[in-house]
Amino acid sequence: MNPTPEIPAELLAEMTPAVRAFVESLLASMELQRVRMQAEIDELKAQVKRLTPQNSSIPPSTQHPHARATPKPKSKSKKKRGGQPGHKRIVRELVPIERCEEVIPLLPENCRRCGEDLDGTDPEPIRHQVWELPKIEPMIREYQRHRRTCRRCGTSTCAALPAGVPSGQFGPKLLAFTGLLMGHFRQSKRRAALFLSDLLNMPCCPAATVKMQNRVSQALEQPYEDLRALLANEKQLNMDESPTKQANQKAWLWTAVSPRFAVFAIFASRAATALPKLLGDQFKGIINCDRAKMYWQAERLQWCWAHLKRDFQSLIDHRDHQVKRLGHDLMRPVDHLFLIWHKYKSGSLSWKTFQTQVRPLCEKVNSLLLRGVSSGNKRLVGTCRESSNHRKWLWTFTEVEGIEPTNNVAERALRPAVIYRKLSFGTQSEKGSRFIERMLTVSETCRLQKRSVYQWLTQAVEASLSGQQAPSLFDKH
Repeated sequence: MNPTPEIPAELLAEMTPAVRAFVESLLASMELQRVRMQAEIDELKAQVKRLTPQNSSIPPSTQHPHARATPKPKSKSKKKRGGQPGHKRIVRELVPIERCEEVIPLLPENCRRCGEDLDGTDPEPIRHQVWELPKIEPMIREYQRHRRTCRRCGTSTCAALPAGVPSGQFGPKLLAFTGLLMGHFRQSKRRAALFLSDLLNMPCCPAATVKMQNRVSQALEQPYEDLRALLANEKQLNMDESPTKQANQKAWLWTAVSPRFAVFAIFASRAATALPKLLGDQFKGIINCDRAKMYWQAERLQWCWAHLKRDFQSLIDHRDHQVKRLGHDLMRPVDHLFLIWHKYKSGSLSWKTFQTQVRPLCEKVNSLLLRGVSSGNKRLVGTCRESSNHRKWLWTFTEVEGIEPTNNVAERALRPAVIYRKLSFGTQSEKGSRFIERMLTVSETCRLQKRSVYQWLTQAVEASLSGQQAPSLFDKH
C-alpha cells in the first residue's frame, strides 16, 4: 500500500492550521478511496481468472488445452493399442473385376529357388487392387446458335438456347458444387477458385465465384422462404443466435431448429423485434433457448439447463463460503435430475414415472433459488433472482413430453456458422448474407433429414435454370 502523499514543505509554511487540516483530511480521503478501488480491481481480476468454459459462457476454444483442469489419473491399461480380441474387422472389400479400369496379370518367369523357367497359369491368383483418382477433365458442351434471315421480310432470327441451359458458362452441377465449397465447406472465394482451377481444370477467378454464388442463392430463394413460413406452425423450436458482420457492420445470425428442419437468418439487430421477423406473429409453440430477454415475448419457454449448470458451477468456484455452499446445494439435485432424465431417454423410465420422481427435485431447486434471493448476498441475489422469478420456464420439459432440458440442438446447428464467421469475418454485402443464411439452412436441414446436400442443391439449380419449381426442403418422411 502506498503511503499517504505528504504536503511539500514550501506549501506547509504558507498554510494556516485550518487549511492544513483540511488538505490532510482530503488527502487521507483520496488515499482511502484509492485503496478501495485497488481492492475492487484485484477482486475483478481474480474473478476473471476463475472464469472458465465450465462455469461461464466463455467459448471452449478460448481456453488453451493445457490450461484445462487436469483429469483424475487413471490406472494404465495393460491392453495393447488397436483393436481388441473380438473386435469386428473392417476391411475394404475387393470390387468385381468388371469394375476395374484395367486388369494386369503378373506372371513369374523363373523359380525363386533354382531359377528354372516357369510356365502355366494360376487359376486363383492373389488379387491386389489399387484405387486412384481419375484424370479430371471438364465436360464442355458448345451450343452453336445459328442466325437465319427471313426471305419474306428480311428479319434475322437467332436460335434460342434450350430450356435448362444457363446463359452463362456454368452448368448446374458446377454451380451447385461451387456453392457447396463456399457455403457448406467454408472455403473463401479465392480458395474455391483455386480448387476449381487446379483440381478440376476449370478456369476460374474469385469474381466468377461471386457470380456463381449469386446464381445459387437465387435458386434457393423460394425453397428457403417456403421453409421459413413453416416455422410459425411448429410446436417446438430450439433457438440461438451469434454475432456476425455484414459490410463491417455488426449483425446477428439467428437459427431456429425443429426436429425435421432448420432455418438461419441474418438480421442487423439482436433485439426482440427480430423474433417475429423470423417466426412470424402467429407462433404459439415452445422455444428452447438461453435466458436472453428477447425470447421472453414468447408464450412458453424452456430455459437451457446447460447454461444454468455453468452458473451453479460458477457459484461453487467462488471464494465466498456462503456462495460456494449454495452452489453445491443446487448442483446436487440438478445432477440427480439429469440422472433421472437420462434413464427416461434410454427407456428405463416411463413418462409418468419420470414426472413423479422429478417433482421433489423441482421443489428442492425452487426453494434453494428462493434462499439465494433472500440471502442478502449480492452474488447470490444476482444469480438466483431471475431464475426464481421465472421458474416456470425451468420446468417445461417436465410438463410437456418431447421437450429437451438443454438447447444443445440449436448450439450444434450454429457451430458451423460460427466457424465460418471466424474464418471469413462475416459477409460483405446484403447478397452475401442471403447466400449464407440460405446455404446454412439447406446444409443443416439435409443433415437432419439424412439427405445428400449436393444432390438436392443440384436439383434446385437445375429447376431454377429451367424455370421450374425447385424441390421442397421439407421432407415429411
